[in-house]
Amino acid sequence: MTTPPTGLEDAVVGRQDISFLDGEQGRLLYRGYNIDDLAAHAHYEEVVYLLWYGQLPTPAQLDDFRAELAAAGQLPAPLAEFVRSLPADAHPMAVLRTGVSLLGLLDRDKPAFERAAVLPKARAILATIPALMACFWRHRQDLPPIDPRPELGHAAGFLWQLTGRQPAAEAVAALNLYFVLLADLELNASAFACRVTAATWADVYAAVVSGVSALSGPAHGGAVQEIMGQLADIGRAENVDDWLAAAMRDKRRVMGVGHRVFKVIDPRAPHLKARVRALAGQSAQRRWFEIATALEDRLAEHLFFQQRRLYPNVDYYAAPLLSMLGLEPDMFTTIFAMSRAAGWAAHIMHQYQHNRLITPRAEYTGPLDLPWLPLEER
Repeated sequence: MTTPPTGLEDAVVGRQDISFLDGEQGRLLYRGYNIDDLAAHAHYEEVVYLLWYGQLPTPAQLDDFRAELAAAGQLPAPLAEFVRSLPADAHPMAVLRTGVSLLGLLDRDKPAFERAAVLPKARAILATIPALMACFWRHRQDLPPIDPRPELGHAAGFLWQLTGRQPAAEAVAALNLYFVLLADLELNASAFACRVTAATWADVYAAVVSGVSALSGPAHGGAVQEIMGQLADIGRAENVDDWLAAAMRDKRRVMGVGHRVFKVIDPRAPHLKARVRALAGQSAQRRWFEIATALEDRLAEHLFFQQRRLYPNVDYYAAPLLSMLGLEPDMFTTIFAMSRAAGWAAHIMHQYQHNRLITPRAEYTGPLDLPWLPLEER
C-alpha cells in the first residue's frame, strides 16, 4: 500500500463539479464562475442558487428562491425555547450544532435522499441558522428575539434580527461579500465531514451537524476567533514589530496566515480587505484594520514568511470585519457557518446523487502477531 500523505494533503479522493481550486495560481471558481466576478457582482442568494442548481438564476428564479428562503426563516418555537433555556456563556458553535440537530428532530418527514426531498430541508437549515444565532446573541444580552423581515435578504436580515435597526448599506455589502466569499471551498475539512456522514445515508441534518462540528476547530473555521484574539493581543499598530519579534522568538503561530491549498495570496483576501477598509472608515474599531494591515506589511518583508509562501488568508480580514459589525469573537465562526451551509448542502446533495460509502484505508504502523499472555502472567 502506498503511504498516504499526512492529512490527505493534495490527495484526490473523489470528483465534484461544485467548486474549483488552483492553489498555485490562486484561483477559485464556483460552478465555473470566477470568485473575482462573484465578489464584484453577486448577491449571496444568487451564489446559493448557483451552487445548488448549477446555474445562475434568472430574475424570476431569484425572486422565487428568495421567497422560499424567507418562508423558511421564522425560527421554530421549540428552537426559540431551547435558546432561552441556555446559559449566556454557552459557546455559540455548540448552540449552532445542537440547534441544527434539534431542527432535524422537529422534521417529522421520513428521511429521503432524492434532490427534490433534500432541497426544502437545505433551505430550512440555511434560513434557520441566522435566526437561531441572532436569537442567541440577543438572549445573551437579556433581549427578546426579533421577528425576521423577509424582504431584507440573507445578510441584511441577519443584521436586522441582531439589533432591530435598519442596517447600514455598507455593513450589508460587507456581510454579503463575506457570505459570497465563504460559500464553498471544494473538499475542505467541514465539506468532507458532511460527505462522509452523507455517504452512510444519514440525513441532511446529521451531515450538516458533522460540518458544523468540523468547522468549530481552530485549525478550520475557529481560526477567525483566534485571529481576533491576536489583534487584541497586539493592541495597537505601533506594537506590531515588537509583537512579531516575540512571536518568532517564542515560535508562536501567526494566525490567519497561510493556507493548506493556496500557495499564493488567497484570491478571496484582497476583496475582503478592500471591504474592511471601507467599513473601517465608519467604525470606532478602525484600529483592528490598522493592526491587521501593519502586521501584513511586516510579514511581506519577513524572510521566514516569504520562503514558506505564507500570505494572509480570507480569515485574516474576516476577524476585523465581523468585529466592526458588532459581534463578539466567539460568534465569528457561526457567521462562517451561515455562509458555508450553502456549500455543505451542495456537497451533501452531490454525495447522495453519486453515493458510495467513504471508507479510506490507513497504513498500519503497530506490532504484528504478538503472543497472547494469560491474565495472571501480565
